[in-house]
This record gives sequence, C-alpha cells and structure tokens, in this order.
Amino acid sequence: MKATIERSTLLRCLSHVQSVVERRNTIPILSNVLIEAAAGGALKVMATDLDLQVVETLGAVSVEQAGAITVSAHLLFDIARKLPEGSQVSLDSADNRMVVKAGRSRFQLPTLPRDDFPMIAEGELPTSFEIPAATLAQLIDRTRFAISTEETRYYLNGIFLHVSDEELKAAATDGHRLARFTIARPDGSEGMPDVIVPRKCVGELRKLLEEALDTNVLVDLSASKIRFTLGGEHGVVLTSKLIDGTFPDYTRVIPTGNDKLLKVDPKTFFQGVDRVATIATEKTRAVKMALETDRVTLSVTSPDNGTAAEEVPAQYAADGFEIGFNANYLKDILGQIDGDTVELHLADAAAPTLIRQDEKSPALYVLMPMRV
Repeated sequence: MKATIERSTLLRCLSHVQSVVERRNTIPILSNVLIEAAAGGALKVMATDLDLQVVETLGAVSVEQAGAITVSAHLLFDIARKLPEGSQVSLDSADNRMVVKAGRSRFQLPTLPRDDFPMIAEGELPTSFEIPAATLAQLIDRTRFAISTEETRYYLNGIFLHVSDEELKAAATDGHRLARFTIARPDGSEGMPDVIVPRKCVGELRKLLEEALDTNVLVDLSASKIRFTLGGEHGVVLTSKLIDGTFPDYTRVIPTGNDKLLKVDPKTFFQGVDRVATIATEKTRAVKMALETDRVTLSVTSPDNGTAAEEVPAQYAADGFEIGFNANYLKDILGQIDGDTVELHLADAAAPTLIRQDEKSPALYVLMPMRV
C-alpha cells in the first residue's frame, strides 16, 4: 500500500486508536494498528485488545496504491507526534517494512501481515438507537466514578445499562456507593437486553465523545456485544464485548424511607470535607458529620495527625445525630452536583444515605456510612 496523509489528521486518529492498544502484549500483533488504504482515498485505521476494537475512517491526501498492513501503534504515534506541524506524511509498505516519510525525515518500521490481525466478530446486534453525544457523556460522567476496581467482582467492573418503563437507566456501584443516571428511553431501545459495558470501553468512549459533543451517537447492541458509531462516514466505530455476568438488583439498596432531610451548598460542603480530610489517615479517610438545626459540623480525628473540625451552614430541621462517611466517596458525589443545593436524605448512622440535587434530577447517588 502507498498513501499520503496530513500529519494533523494522522495524529488525531492515532491518538484515538493507540490508547486501546495495551503496552504489554504477549501476542505481538496486538501491539500494532491495522492501516487499510482504499482506492477512493479513504484510510481505515484499526486497533484492538481482543475485547475492545476501534476503527476510524479518515480522508487521505492521496492513495497511490490500495492495500493493508499492520505496524506498531505506539511507535507510529510517537513518530507522528514529533513530525513538523503542517507536514504531509507518506506511508509506503513493501517487503515486511513500512517507510514513513515527512519532509526530510524517513523511518523504516517492521510490519506484520494484515491476515494475522484479529477482528471482533460482532454477530447480530438487534437493538439499535441513537442518543445525543452530550447526553451520553453526561451519563458516563455521572456514574463511572462508582465503577468497582475489584477484579474478583468482575460483574461490577462496568456501567449497567437497562430499560424499565419509559426510561433508560445507567448504574454503577462498588458496594460502598451507587450512582444512577436516568434518561427518557430512546426510540429503538425497547426490549433491549440488560448489559454491563466494561470500564475500559467506557473510558475510551468518553474520550471520543469529547470531540463530537454536538452530534448523535448510534448504539447497536446484543446480549454480548455493543457498538458505538460516532461521526458518520469519516468517523469512529468502537466495538466492545460486554461483561458476561449478572449485575445485582441495585434498586434494593436505594432507600425510600429516609425522613431526615439535609440541604446544603455542594461547593461549600465539598471544600469543608476536603479541608478536614487533610489530616485523615490514608487507610480510613473517614469524616464525621454532626447534624444539628441548620448546621453540620464536619470533623476528623487521626491518631497520628491530630484533629480538624469545620462548621458548614445548612438547612436541617430533624433530630440531631452523627454519621460518618468516606471523605473521598463523599467528594466524588458532591463533585457531580452542578446546582446551588444538594439534598441528603438520611435515616440513621448505620443506614445508607440518598444524595441528589433535587427530585427532578436525572442523577441519584447512594452512599453507605462508615463507623467513626
């Protein structure tokens, strides 16, 4: 194959696909990207880690010879990054080598044949719907911080998507906290299977969405695979295997009878928690909240670092009591609230707390207390 492409176009594309490629691979070809040049002047670049696959189509300046070859993803990305701005890059492959030329630079890289490059067999993807990219980005941002990183509970290592009634719901939990985001059910999503989208796919998708926030994303899925198509013909297609497991019935942990309502400014509250948590020991990160009429006193006691306390004004009219939370988990949730107030619905020191902006908010959080 032989093709010429603008450096900026190549660099942007490689920055998308190379992050799918794992740095350490036992199978050499998985370190490579597949570059396919078509006679019409389109270039296809593909990368995979066997669970996740990304394909980007871009316009070349010219394609002198159609063909396909695989070459090291990170190497080609580093070369493209260091080439001068505005240059045109010529990619020419023959005899197990790819010659990369731009200006006065010339690189010769080893290649592997395209026939050895693994593809994810998608099979049938019967459910298909569109969702605005900005909505999808918000859905990810509001839930992904709660994804579990424990490999033993692999079924929690992703975002759970399911439809119920007229809604599409996304949920993530690590057993200590739960995040759920709800949107109106998109046309075409009725009857879709419940699926768990893996953490790596979520991360890669979020990066791609950043450049396409004013477009729609086409989502196609089955019970075992999901595909996201962004940006039409010169766009990106991300295909991922889904986590094969059963997500727990998280609705059971969403409290319905918490009758103590605390309203507070999320930014002031966040900063207060952040300040007192400075002295918390790495292991526990516990912060104690003492609730009294119209105020919350935050405090941390550390055997090594002393004590800290801060009073935060709030709206609170129920009986006073004390409850403890992991400071980082609390900050993660408060960081997701955009408005001027956040509602904490509490029951007692041992029961889960419900946190949301208000009853109309599409995002809802549940946080388990800690003993302090």
